[in-house]
Amino acid sequence: MIKPEDDIHNAIAAADVEEPSMAVAPANSVWKPLSWAKSNLFDSVPNTVLTLLALLLLWETVPPLLSWGLFNATWSVADGTAAACRDSTGACWALMGEKNRLMLFGVYPYDQHWRPLLATAIVIAMLATSALRRFWRPALGYAWLGTVVVVAWLMWGGFFGLTYVETAQWGGLPLTLGLALLGIVLAFPLSIVLALGRRSNLPAIKAICTGYIELVRGVPLVSVLFMASVMFPLFLPEGVTIDKLLRALAGMTLFTAAYLAEAVRGGLQAIPRGQEEAADALGLSYWRKMRLIVLPQALRLVIPPIVNQFISCFKDTSLVTIVGLYDLLAATKAALADPEWRPFFVEGYVAAALVYWCFCFFMSRYSQWLERELATGTRR
Repeated sequence: MIKPEDDIHNAIAAADVEEPSMAVAPANSVWKPLSWAKSNLFDSVPNTVLTLLALLLLWETVPPLLSWGLFNATWSVADGTAAACRDSTGACWALMGEKNRLMLFGVYPYDQHWRPLLATAIVIAMLATSALRRFWRPALGYAWLGTVVVVAWLMWGGFFGLTYVETAQWGGLPLTLGLALLGIVLAFPLSIVLALGRRSNLPAIKAICTGYIELVRGVPLVSVLFMASVMFPLFLPEGVTIDKLLRALAGMTLFTAAYLAEAVRGGLQAIPRGQEEAADALGLSYWRKMRLIVLPQALRLVIPPIVNQFISCFKDTSLVTIVGLYDLLAATKAALADPEWRPFFVEGYVAAALVYWCFCFFMSRYSQWLERELATGTRR
């Protein structure tokens, strides 16, 4: 009779005798790209025609763009004028070298540009830190409170040796980033309240929240900013003024909250009724039920539309120029107002567009990562 121990020893011996095999790549591995192209790009006459047209379009556009933007571009000028750019057939990226401060910081005092630069670097560093899940602790909230105090001190000044700079002189990237960040932070809790109010069983609260959401969503942001900047001061008592930056921030917050409320309401409607019934059976109050059970699930379900609204809010900051604020786009326009560099407006707008794209692309990719990290959907 063969014992189990003998089987184990025989298997080990056979494994020792067997020679290790080398992994050999399949012979047709070279042809896989060609096979994929044939099955996806040239599998029919219409697809073949579309593929050839796309290749022709790339051939006609990519080489000239590379020639204009890289190979024949002017990257710097020695005399501070655009004479070298006029003689070049490529892009004039020297514009950014000569006008980068005006484009990035607007009309902020020139000798104080280190302050908005440091404030922007601190905010970006905090955003990068907050994006990592291992830092999601209560201490992060206190760090953000300290960041707000430090950034406000750097931008405003007025004490500890810094000269005072009024908000009318703020501009460029710090203003764009600050308006977007504060608008999102203030609009998000307001949107949750509006979404819950719209689903309330109390007719008065439901009517007020529904009316507010539909009214704000029915008008463009330009109108909201115009009313906050021009119409609202007319209703204030004589001698009372509110900073126009705060008025613009209030308009953006109220506008963004209305759209976010609909995204949150969609997540609330997707939660099965049994979740709330189970919470009621446990004797939880309405607010504990929402905070512990319903809202965490609802917000996870609507991460994409919420982040989409965040991206929209970031881009909508370019509209504050109508109330006299120099955001990134308005500061770029101011830099291009110089007759010396006005012919190279394309390069200026391309640079501004790249800044917007970098922030929006990061938010989009982070949204996808957050969905996977929080296990949105069903895992099998």
